[in-house]
Amino acid sequence: MQDTPLRTSVIGSYPFPGWLEFASQHLTQFGTDDIKEMQEDAVIAAIHDQVDAGLDVITDGEQTRFDFNLSFYGYIEGIDLESASPRLFGPPAHDQRGKHAISDDLSAPNGLGAVEEFERLQRLAPVGQKLKASIPGPFTMSGRLLPNDQYPHRMAITEALLPIVQKEIEALVEAGCEEICVDEPSMSCYAYKADPALFVDLFNRTVEPAVGKARICSHLCFGNYKARGVGKRTPRAMFPAFLDMHVDEMHIETCTTNFVFLDLIEAISKKMDAAVGIIDVKSYYIETPDDVAAIIRRCLEFAPAERLVFAPDCGLSQTARWAAKEKLKNMVTGANIVRKELGLPNAG
Repeated sequence: MQDTPLRTSVIGSYPFPGWLEFASQHLTQFGTDDIKEMQEDAVIAAIHDQVDAGLDVITDGEQTRFDFNLSFYGYIEGIDLESASPRLFGPPAHDQRGKHAISDDLSAPNGLGAVEEFERLQRLAPVGQKLKASIPGPFTMSGRLLPNDQYPHRMAITEALLPIVQKEIEALVEAGCEEICVDEPSMSCYAYKADPALFVDLFNRTVEPAVGKARICSHLCFGNYKARGVGKRTPRAMFPAFLDMHVDEMHIETCTTNFVFLDLIEAISKKMDAAVGIIDVKSYYIETPDDVAAIIRRCLEFAPAERLVFAPDCGLSQTARWAAKEKLKNMVTGANIVRKELGLPNAG
C-alpha cells in the first residue's frame, strides 16, 4: 500500500521537445559531448513539466530512448538490426516497425542502459521527489525478434531475454531505485488467447530480484504505436490470473474502454494498489479537472483512496507536448479536488 492516497503518476515516456526530435534526425551533425548535453537537457525539460504539473511520482520521460521497448535492442548482442522499415507509406501501424533476425546467443554484457537513465534522473530531479524507472519485460521485448533454430518460438526468445531483464532490475535496485515499472503490454494484448498463468510465471521470475526491495509496478495496456492500439481490449481475460503477479501497483488501460471495466479495480485493490488509466493518450480532448474528479469518485466506489493511483492510459511519447502538459496538470488538479472533498492533503 502506498503512502499517498489518490497518488498521481505517469507510466514512463513523455513527449520529446521539438528540438530533440529534429536533432535525433541529424545526429551526424553533433559530437558525442553535444549528444550527451542534449540528452541531459531533454531530461531536465521532462522533469520540469512533470514537477510543474504537481505529480507525486515522475520519470525521466524516457528522453534518451527512441522507443520504450525497441531502443533496448541496441544493447543486446546476437541481433541483426533491420536497417529499414518494411512499410514506409500509408497509415501508421505496428507492421511499419519490422522485425529483427537473431544471429547468435542473446546477451547484454554491458546491461540495458536503464541504470544510467535512472542515475541521470536521480541527479537532476528535485531533492525528495519520488522517482520511477521503467523497463520493458522480456515477453514484450521478444515481440520484434524472429525465431530461428536456436530460439524456435517466441517463448524461447522470452526465456533467453528474461535473465537479461532480471539482471537490469537487480542493478536498478542496487543503484538505489525505489520504484520500477515493468512494462508488459504484450501480456495484456495476448491474455485473451494464451494461458495467463504462463504470463504470471514469466513476470514473477523477471521481477524476483526486486521483490521486497523496491516498489514494483506493472503496466498493462493494448498498444499505443502512433496513438493506435493493437490488442483486443478485453481486460477481463487477464483476471483473476494476473492478481498473482508480484507487484505493488498494477496499472490497467481504462480510458479507451470508456471505463466500462472499472469494477476490476475492486479485485486488484485487494491484492495491490490499483493504478487507473484516467487520461486518454490517444485523444486530443483535454480532460478537465472535473472530468478527472468524476472518474476518481467512481473509482472510490470500488477501492479505498490509499489503494488508488492515477496515470495516463499509457506513456505520453505519442502525444504532443502541449497536450501532455495540460492533461497532466488537469489530472493532478482533478485528484486534488477529490482529496479536498475527503479531507486529504493536496499534491503539488
